[in-house]
Amino acid sequence: MTGSSSPLSPSQVPVGVDPNRPSIARIYDGFLGGSHHYEVDRAVMEKISTAVPEAVHIARGNRGFHNRVLRMLASQTDIRQFLDCGSGLPTAENTHQIVQRYHRDAHVVYVDNDPVVLAHGRALLEDNDFTHMVEADIFEPRAVLRHETVREYIDFSEPVALLHIGTMHHYEGDGAVEVMREYIDALAPGSYVAMAHFYDPEVPELTAVAKRIEEILVSGPLGAGRFRTRAEIEAMLPGLELLPPSRTDGPGLSVADEWWQDGPRLKPLSDAARCVAGVVGRKV
Repeated sequence: MTGSSSPLSPSQVPVGVDPNRPSIARIYDGFLGGSHHYEVDRAVMEKISTAVPEAVHIARGNRGFHNRVLRMLASQTDIRQFLDCGSGLPTAENTHQIVQRYHRDAHVVYVDNDPVVLAHGRALLEDNDFTHMVEADIFEPRAVLRHETVREYIDFSEPVALLHIGTMHHYEGDGAVEVMREYIDALAPGSYVAMAHFYDPEVPELTAVAKRIEEILVSGPLGAGRFRTRAEIEAMLPGLELLPPSRTDGPGLSVADEWWQDGPRLKPLSDAARCVAGVVGRKV
């Protein structure tokens, strides 16, 4: 879903896409440097950036975590099927590109209900027989798990890698644990679940950063974007054995940028970067 260097013009708007309503996927794409966004999306991005100038670090931390997790799963496990919920519009290094670099025949199914994601995703995947795009509401696990295409290409009697990267913080209400429980219950032992989520570190100065962004997202046209605590996020992975996020840590979540980082950190993380967490769990 790699974009060009300039935002889309009206003539490039895919059929069924409303350029007058902001899109989470397009805003995320914009923060990653992509071009699949419109003026209404840029207005939200500007509000967020004004409140927290380094907010772009949240998107980058989220994406870096995604890439490292997939390299680990593709190289260190025998899993060959990946269910990516809420795949969005990344500008580079999509799930299938990473895992199929290791295993050409790895099956990847993307699930989203954003018209922008569906339009661009289907065009990108037209010639890839091992990768498919499904239209479904990721917050309705039963609809996803029973979808004809999902059932055709994902064998739930075998281990699966389930990705919820940057998704569940857009679920409002108290049912997030039950949404994830339904997904996890459908997985075979040996499966892995990876999650990245807006994070309230429960440190006053960082909580203030989280709350500023949350206020913009929840009170604005998007209407969602909740920062949860460590306990709240880990509770969304019931019954899983959580992996340690580094060689020296015990099991559990960490700041996304610090989850098995690629090398020594030479620059300090910004406050915003510390407000997105990553966690990986294995079903035993």
